[in-house]
Amino acid sequence: MPLDVELAEVRDFLARHEPFAGLPAAALEALPARMSVEYFRRGTEIIARGQDNHHLYVLRSGAADVHDEQGTLVDRGEAGSSFGSITLTRGNPSTFSVTAIEDSLALLLPEEDFHALCRAHPAFDAFYDAQRRSRMRGAVAELRVSATGSAILTTPVRELVTRELVAVPTTASIREAAVAMAEQRVSSLLVMDGDRLAGILTDRDLRTRVLATGTDPAGPVSAVMTGDPVTASVESLAFEALLEMTSRRIHHLPVVDATGRPAGIVTTTDLLRLEEANPVYLAGDVAKQPDVEGVARAASRLPRVVEALVGQDASADDIGRVVTAVGDAVERRVIALAEAELGPPPVPYCWVALGSRARLEQALATDQDTAVIIDDAVDAAGLAWFEALAERVTDGLVRCGYPRCKGDMMASNPRWRRPLARWRTELTTWLTAPTPEAVLHSSIFFDMRPVHGDESLHARLQRHVLGAAPEARTFLTHLARQAGAHEPPLGFFRGFVLEKAGEHRHTLDIKRGGVLPVVELARVHALAIGSPAVNTRARIEAARLAGVLGDELADDLRDAFEFIGYVRLRHQSEQVRAGRPTDNFVAPDDLSSFEKHHLREAFAIVRSAQHSLGRRYLTHVVS
Repeated sequence: MPLDVELAEVRDFLARHEPFAGLPAAALEALPARMSVEYFRRGTEIIARGQDNHHLYVLRSGAADVHDEQGTLVDRGEAGSSFGSITLTRGNPSTFSVTAIEDSLALLLPEEDFHALCRAHPAFDAFYDAQRRSRMRGAVAELRVSATGSAILTTPVRELVTRELVAVPTTASIREAAVAMAEQRVSSLLVMDGDRLAGILTDRDLRTRVLATGTDPAGPVSAVMTGDPVTASVESLAFEALLEMTSRRIHHLPVVDATGRPAGIVTTTDLLRLEEANPVYLAGDVAKQPDVEGVARAASRLPRVVEALVGQDASADDIGRVVTAVGDAVERRVIALAEAELGPPPVPYCWVALGSRARLEQALATDQDTAVIIDDAVDAAGLAWFEALAERVTDGLVRCGYPRCKGDMMASNPRWRRPLARWRTELTTWLTAPTPEAVLHSSIFFDMRPVHGDESLHARLQRHVLGAAPEARTFLTHLARQAGAHEPPLGFFRGFVLEKAGEHRHTLDIKRGGVLPVVELARVHALAIGSPAVNTRARIEAARLAGVLGDELADDLRDAFEFIGYVRLRHQSEQVRAGRPTDNFVAPDDLSSFEKHHLREAFAIVRSAQHSLGRRYLTHVVS
């Protein structure tokens, strides 16, 4: 019905509430005449789920609740709140219901007037864009509503450290250490040099290094301890600690806090107590195999492991870590078998993972991305040894289900198998004189993580890159431009953009249009601030802490990445169940209306973040 209140009163009411308060006076003055008013009794639906909506509703008085498809309350609004913007921008029908919980009066703005305001006033549009994006947080949790994930996948190591630290100084004798272990009834203790962790002593050390050898118990504990032991962060997950222990065949793992100070020790017994029958034991089986054929047989169980994890509603982040850890175990075992054939390496080296596995984000349907950093002391004969190693490992990984990289970015390519000094020169050239090829390669090689060998070689190269990257503004601009090139498959009217030809016709490339853009955005931000983080979620958090990303955008981007990744993994899980090869092409017809709706939300968040990055680096002026 026509608006029957004074236009000036409506104008003044709108001027007191966002986003109308930010409109210019002329726009605000003209707005009331474009609106109508409607009365809703308590309990009446203002917007019905499953039906079309063509108005923005602004509550003049009263209150209303918003419920999603599962009936979950997601918002409650009072006078000044508005509803309906999602259907106006994402399309009908509505996936939410809006119900008056008090007798309410609403102002109705027609769809065409709403869009005109969004086009003319960016701040007005940004307000509703932020409102739409905030719904993504609830969507991630809702998609995995059963939350029956395995305890070992979700338990942080810090929760396993339940007793006070048992330690002795390096000046203690073996006898004093043994007495402390007996009194505290522990099977291991830490050896401290002041605040620094110097070593660990276990009951096995006492048997093999003291009793069996007749060592004098009055001697120093430092003579029989294991020095500079492998450690786990208190923030790591229990399954990561278990994989570290099984791959290295150790039973005690010191736990350190963010400052590197010891917090305690976890044992295999602590971890087995969490959950003995967990698929993560696949990594342990891989480490025991006597030959590549055995490794391949064990690795072939990985797709079923992923299927089980998806069925348990583990998060995409957790599943990516499991798949990565199994991939690491396979690669380490294949390398060890190759070294056994070739003999010891002529000089120290570090075998590194690149790309998604370096980021701890590996999914199924992945190929090899590897490289080797060699000590600068290597000679021609040594280079030949590493060539033989790379060929054996690459062939072995193919037999284990990891196909060769189509771009030949593998250690078997001599370009990606080189001494440290040449790596420094190469990466410096990419940073200082960026070419299209350099930018393309950097998308893989700046995501690098050590897997086997002398990790100090990788650390030295990483320090060099992180020191130079923040100053390489031209390179970062090219990298930002590439990050915006992989557009989410979302059309102008929020419809999906599908593959138009080929075997994947009428599907969404969810990796290229969803996963990859977030990875690239996070990489640019991390390099720009010199962050050592490689994992995408960690890079987003680092950018937030550095003030490069706002809190809301960081949260939304992280949740969008999780949602897209989970849809991708569930798609691959269904392919495994059906006995089909896994890929990254999702058919919209296979998605629920809930998934379609929130996938559009996620893609819109990614697009918004791309635009923000483009404005920061002025990518529109780069050719």
